[in-house]
Amino acid sequence: MSIQERIRQRLLAGEEALSPYACRSASAHRDVPEDPPPWGTEFQRDRERIIQTNAFRRLKHKTQVFLAPLGDHYMTRLTHTLEVSQMGRAIARALGLNEDLVEAIALAHDLGHTPFGHVGEEVLNSLLPGGFRHAEQSLRIVERLERQGQGLNLTQEVRQGILAHSKPRGDFLAEPADDMTLEAQVVRLADALAYLNHDLRDALRAGVLRPEELPPIPLALVGLDPAQRTQRLVGAVVEASWAASGEVPLPPGVAPRITLTPEMHRAVVTLREFMFERVYLPLGRTPETRRARDIVAFLFHYYVQHPHLLPQDGSTDDPPERRAADYVAGMTDQFAIMTAERLRPGIGQGVRWMRL
Repeated sequence: MSIQERIRQRLLAGEEALSPYACRSASAHRDVPEDPPPWGTEFQRDRERIIQTNAFRRLKHKTQVFLAPLGDHYMTRLTHTLEVSQMGRAIARALGLNEDLVEAIALAHDLGHTPFGHVGEEVLNSLLPGGFRHAEQSLRIVERLERQGQGLNLTQEVRQGILAHSKPRGDFLAEPADDMTLEAQVVRLADALAYLNHDLRDALRAGVLRPEELPPIPLALVGLDPAQRTQRLVGAVVEASWAASGEVPLPPGVAPRITLTPEMHRAVVTLREFMFERVYLPLGRTPETRRARDIVAFLFHYYVQHPHLLPQDGSTDDPPERRAADYVAGMTDQFAIMTAERLRPGIGQGVRWMRL
């Protein structure tokens, strides 16, 4: 047996020690069959393909919440992705789930986000026939747009988790998750907890919020310190989801779920609603945000009218609207501003606005 095969067998044997509810890479499915990876598992191969994409590298210059801030310590879409991955892996490790699958989903879940965060997504959703949703765009990137139209041929388990991670406003944990793997549920919850944690931190740093304005009872439960919040939130998920570890019996026909303890659940829902009312929605009404909306709309219409200027990639058979949305959605904040300025001088003035 070769060294490569020995390594692979050892990794697969390690997965056998996981929870009986965990996904195992030996049963992973790809649409196009491939030889086994030489040094790792199928989910590890997916992770490597994701971090080598152009879409992943562009995340470092895409807005999380605050538009093109001037400071060095604000949260970008890339640092958010890394925090989701870290939090998700901590939960998966504690519950005996597949860390590699969780990490691959987490690293790819926001590849389809537009410049200027959800502001850009809302604009494209209103302009593109059939709408635009970043989770679907993330899946489109890995299935069709990367590698000059060949896609990454990721496993079905990773692709399912990418598509299922998006959450509506409100108590998304009340929704059934029967069609999701536990690893996908981990990422979906870790995503919500990570952005709640770091958006609180950024809003306080920017002076958008003051500590005394935060709801006192939920704040006392989750904590004011970001590191403390991470520990408490992860602990609440592990405690409430312990049945997923396979170490406690469940009634016949009952599947484990990834959730939160009741008190932390109430605290998170309250804080998320508070952030919508005091941070997310008000920031969406600022002059700077309106300028960002104008930039995205202008770029979309411009490239619909000039499709010959769009990249010649795997989407060339699609309608101009679809191709324009792909191109504009892939832009970083600064590239969108510079491109719009070049095409219509003056449109990008005033978007850089906040020092964190």
